Amino acid sequence: MYKLISSKILELHSKQAPATGIGLFRILYGLITLQEIIFLLYFNHLIFDPIPYIDVEFPMIPFFLCLWAIIATFVTAGYRYQFAVTCNYIIWIIFVNFTPMQRDFDGGFDLFMIGAGFFLLFMPGDRAFSIDQLRRKLSTPFAHYSTYPKPTVSALAYTLPVAICLGFLYFDSAIHKMFAEHWRNGLGTWLPATQPYYVSVIDMSPLLNNKLLQNMLGYTILIFQFTFIFFFARRQLRVIYLLVGLGLHLGITLSFNIYPFGLGMLSFYTLMIPFKWWRCIGQLASAKQPTLTVFYDQLCPLCNRTVLTLNHFDVFNCIDFKSAQEHAPHYPALASINSETLLTDLYALDRNNRIYSGIDTYAQIFIKMRYLFPIGVILSLPGIHRFALKKYRSIADSRSRIPCSSACLTPQALPDTTLYHYFFEDIAAQKPHAFSRKLSKMLIVLLVLQLNSSIHYGLIYRLNADNPQNPISQASNAMLMVSQTFLGITPHALYLHDHFAGYDHILAITYTDQNGTERWLPFANKEGRLLAPNWGRVHSMWANIAITPNIDNKRLHKFIMKVTAFWGMDCGLNFKNAVFNIKLKKINAPSYWVYDQLHKNFASPWTTIGTAKWINNQIYFDLPDNINQL
Repeated sequence: MYKLISSKILELHSKQAPATGIGLFRILYGLITLQEIIFLLYFNHLIFDPIPYIDVEFPMIPFFLCLWAIIATFVTAGYRYQFAVTCNYIIWIIFVNFTPMQRDFDGGFDLFMIGAGFFLLFMPGDRAFSIDQLRRKLSTPFAHYSTYPKPTVSALAYTLPVAICLGFLYFDSAIHKMFAEHWRNGLGTWLPATQPYYVSVIDMSPLLNNKLLQNMLGYTILIFQFTFIFFFARRQLRVIYLLVGLGLHLGITLSFNIYPFGLGMLSFYTLMIPFKWWRCIGQLASAKQPTLTVFYDQLCPLCNRTVLTLNHFDVFNCIDFKSAQEHAPHYPALASINSETLLTDLYALDRNNRIYSGIDTYAQIFIKMRYLFPIGVILSLPGIHRFALKKYRSIADSRSRIPCSSACLTPQALPDTTLYHYFFEDIAAQKPHAFSRKLSKMLIVLLVLQLNSSIHYGLIYRLNADNPQNPISQASNAMLMVSQTFLGITPHALYLHDHFAGYDHILAITYTDQNGTERWLPFANKEGRLLAPNWGRVHSMWANIAITPNIDNKRLHKFIMKVTAFWGMDCGLNFKNAVFNIKLKKINAPSYWVYDQLHKNFASPWTTIGTAKWINNQIYFDLPDNINQL
């Protein structure tokens, strides 16, 4: 195995691929992180306060979340890439391990994002669609943009993250699924989609009520997850695994209220798209001919940097930038313009030989770039145009046109300080065989860590053979703690039989307003669905921790307290004297197929089983001692 892995690494490392997919993966990862930070800011008091709004233990949390948002923005934009992804990786670990996020509000994808963040540390995420790529160009401003080759990266940068973050995850998940009766019955997708707490606003009943379709989906997913790690990299099967995986996680994103997990998994499929497709997409998206020709002063440092910046964002190649000194004399439409005047502004010609100058040139550039069309239109509006023209003239008329020295014309380019460049280009180029051997050993270590998790939780634990006092078991747990904390390796036993067996009751909360009308707290509605934005990690808190087949009253009281304090404050209730009704609904979670089970669960009636009273910021419960027996 060692020799096989080593030879495969050498083969993949020697194969060059476009950097497009990795650039898009970085952007998607950054955007998903940003949306989660916004979610944490919105639910800051619910998640981090011991008693929302009443007992605020972490007043600096919003400040640190805002700092994290800045870092995530850097990751998305590809600015100071190595610094940004390193900080982001550390912050994920800190928030997951030192706040209630993981203990009480496990979003189902925190550890997955840590694992993905770990691989981003060593990926060339700054090679496409990044500000760092522009910064390198601006460090040598007198080199024409056409001299910069399209960035390529090693195919290893695509294959390794997919194999470990997806392949290991799928195989581990498939092992757990074999112990779940509803998965063995081909109903793995059907059962959670019939439970009110788990479904999104989209009614999937037409699909759920087709038993043959549900069986096909369930068994397809099992086959897909068991075989992914072995066959996804094969050229003949890559597209099949790509399409099945996209369909699987798009379905999760749309049909369940754990959309962050679905989006996180979907982002990885940018790394699965065949390299040929990226080249074809680039050819199809690029303009066949430039729609605007822009002339600039070749000897002006500011003009050169402006051109490099504009060309960097011209992703569809709609603009052609030419030296006014060299090319303007060959265009008859510009013959009436004095050569000195031509150098004082950016001039442009469109396909109809219309001439634009100054701020009008910028407006046309944005319009012709397609995706920046709104900026060009706004720049053309009368009041804004006048203000922009004044600012433009003050900058253009004050720029220096002092001839550059040889040092100015050939400045030192910014060095590439990323870990990818250091390990996968510098060291690998000097000693390729030694590089492949060391990387093979690291991959075997990762494989051992994953096998430890899969065997420990997927087999030994489920076969009731785990003995906590056994030295081997203790060593395994120690390895699990390290691998889970820093690599995100964790059991993927989601929505299995041991979760749904006995899951025959759900709870909701109502309150009485000032007019004596009973209203539903904006948390769970009459159907039992958790309302937006109570999805993701808030859904996990309520549906997976507070409400289980065997409800623990201590935990239930804790989360009723949190939910009523948070949403009660939002509803403007007075916590010196507020009363909430706790309602229970009977549902079914069968391991065999039942027609229209989702709507049957929706239609099940509610009964009031007790109350939660807030008196002078203290909560008191009047609930049955054993809700499980109701």
